[in-house]
Amino acid sequence: MAEWLSRDEARRLCDRTLALSKAEGCQVGVQSGSSGNTRYAGNEVTTGGDAADAQLTVSSRFGKRIASVTTNVFDDAGLQRAVETSERLARLAPENPELMPLLPAQQYRDVQAFFAATAGLDATRRAAAVAAATDAVQGAGLVAAGFLERNAGAGAIANSAGLFAYHASTSVTHTLTVRTPDGQGSGWAGTTHNDAARLTAPAALAQRAIGKARGSREAQALEPGKYVVVLEPTAVGNLLALMGFALNARAADEGRSFFSKRGGGTKVGEKVVDERVMLASDPADPDLLLRPFTGDGLPAERVVWVENGVLKNLAYDRFWADKKGVPPTPSAPGLRLSGSTATQDELIAGVERGLVVTRFWYIRSVDPRTLLFTGLTRDGVFLIEQGKVTRAVRNFRFNESPMAMLNNVVALGRPERVAAGEGGGGGFGFGSAMVVPPLVVRDFTFTSVSEAV
Repeated sequence: MAEWLSRDEARRLCDRTLALSKAEGCQVGVQSGSSGNTRYAGNEVTTGGDAADAQLTVSSRFGKRIASVTTNVFDDAGLQRAVETSERLARLAPENPELMPLLPAQQYRDVQAFFAATAGLDATRRAAAVAAATDAVQGAGLVAAGFLERNAGAGAIANSAGLFAYHASTSVTHTLTVRTPDGQGSGWAGTTHNDAARLTAPAALAQRAIGKARGSREAQALEPGKYVVVLEPTAVGNLLALMGFALNARAADEGRSFFSKRGGGTKVGEKVVDERVMLASDPADPDLLLRPFTGDGLPAERVVWVENGVLKNLAYDRFWADKKGVPPTPSAPGLRLSGSTATQDELIAGVERGLVVTRFWYIRSVDPRTLLFTGLTRDGVFLIEQGKVTRAVRNFRFNESPMAMLNNVVALGRPERVAAGEGGGGGFGFGSAMVVPPLVVRDFTFTSVSEAV
């Protein structure tokens, strides 16, 4: 078998499985693909690996009872065993009162998210990219550690009601941290996309981290408090992803969300952030390129979540939409925050006194109802005085909400795709895409100084 299944191969496999079913309803999901990674530290490759896998999950239904079994054995006996086991377990399972009927055949947008250049990033090509980065860092007398990972694969869904959906995609992410030999300076840079041709070149990525590492030496402590900040796109993505999780209609209706209205209902139709903010998801956005269907086969279309600062939509799964008598709205697997044409340097030039923040990490929830989070700055915080970066400052712990961030916007820059996951991944921590601008934000709350570099 190839590293990933074609549309025809996936369909044949699904049809073979569905033909074995004796349940009242059956759904099959197939995931196939390969991944490759190269890790480096001390300016040298330390580990690398490539893996390929394919899995099939069959879910059998009897009334409101459902059970699923996953297998990677695709011969007739393996499929028969998976189907029979799922049916036996389904008969024993408790009823699920929120189980929705299987969807019939649907129409999906054709999102071209698979790129041969990305799929072809084998160990040799990855090593060459790493060498370009580490050569630049070593030439600067500094030390680099980083991770380059590419994924290529396809997913399919089929059911006994006639639905079939298929989507192939690739992704690649390269992140690196550069330290000074004495450990006093640290800089970070990252790049990610579906298309390897859209990545920042390794040497250029390294130069970005080199500049931050050099600039962050001899950092001085500032008093915690409220500051004007220039949040680089990665830092914006770190916080905005947390808002994406909260765009859930059920949580809002049940009074568990920032988007719950006092006394009942939701804040849809109300102004919740600065009027310059527009937040949307679109599977066909060339900078997002998302899967055009949900896990149960519901088509995913463009959704505007916030427009001119007004909350326009919340995500409704099929059960909650049916309960509320509204159309379902899939959750946001990726987000685009609108911006302007201004560069980050131009934003900095407009700040009389403030701080530049490279990124955040170790972000944890404090209060879900207000979307308050705490975390730390990392890999470069710099003081701005009269429109110029003048010196490095110590890292801070922050207590802040993405809603406060978007309410206190002073200026927005040019959006870009970012590696915003806490571990350096594509987005929410599980690979989703984020396209965001740098922001100038007033009254950003730093609660204490961190001695960590």
